[in-house]
Amino acid sequence: MKLIALFPMVALLAACATQAPAPKRVDAQHSMEDQRMAQQQALAEAEEETLTLKRKIAIGRLTNETSYGRSLLRDKHNDVVGKQLVDMLSKALTESGNFIVLERPDIGRLQEESKLTGQSMSLVGVDALILGSLTEFGRKTVGERAFLSATKKQVAFAKVDFRLVDVKTGHSFHTSSGAGEASIEAGSIAGFGSTASYDGTLNDKAINQAISEAVNVFSKTLLSRQWHTYILSKEEGQIFIAGGKHQGIRPEMLFDVKTEGKTIVSKQTGFPITLPGKKIASIKVSSVFGDSVTNEGAVATVISGSIKSYNIDKLIVTERQ
Repeated sequence: MKLIALFPMVALLAACATQAPAPKRVDAQHSMEDQRMAQQQALAEAEEETLTLKRKIAIGRLTNETSYGRSLLRDKHNDVVGKQLVDMLSKALTESGNFIVLERPDIGRLQEESKLTGQSMSLVGVDALILGSLTEFGRKTVGERAFLSATKKQVAFAKVDFRLVDVKTGHSFHTSSGAGEASIEAGSIAGFGSTASYDGTLNDKAINQAISEAVNVFSKTLLSRQWHTYILSKEEGQIFIAGGKHQGIRPEMLFDVKTEGKTIVSKQTGFPITLPGKKIASIKVSSVFGDSVTNEGAVATVISGSIKSYNIDKLIVTERQ
């Protein structure tokens, strides 16, 4: 009789176990698509008619300052996580649509390749250099246990710190941090249900989210710095300037032409200070040419002022404020 009475209870517990939820993954508070949209709208608070002119940026030294990814077989010169940071940051900057990203960590390989092909390599100046590191990383397992049920949650947390450096002076003019978290959860009832084994992809997802958050922060700082370019040539009433569609230049855009201000070394700080130049003309873009960021330019005409009496090598073209 006792065995007969146990059968309904076993059946009930088995039925409950079949209702246990499958593992639930929580990668981040916002999806990667939302993060990319946030990066592309970094200047949403600016005037609607202002188009984003892409800044040239280079990624420098990125390191792993945590114990994550280290072992006795890997020294500080074989920083696998640091290389991963470079790749993730480069991808995030490129997908934001606000920057032209230039390679610096793999400059040695690029130089070797240029020697093999017999081509000379010409490095391009950038508006800022990014340095940084993974400063915090950790994993933990949390859960709750009741009479017949239990849950288990794996959580990965990461934090990155970046700083922007002026390549001309070495001055670090901005710092930003980003934090990310990713998790996976599983549950069971009376010993039946789903299980959650170690998931290494949570590490990458947490780091990726931290990088995206940091990019959102320093994008506004970089894009708030005045964009400028130079005059390539002037011929038959037309002005040819460096930069085209890949840098965000479009027909009908207006720019100011200024004299190049004198540079003086400050006795107070020791830093070189460029005095404001004089606005001498305004130009309007009529068309763009070139098929890549390396060979593109724009054609413009003067709509006010004049540059006839000036040496074009001493002039700069700036976005209108």
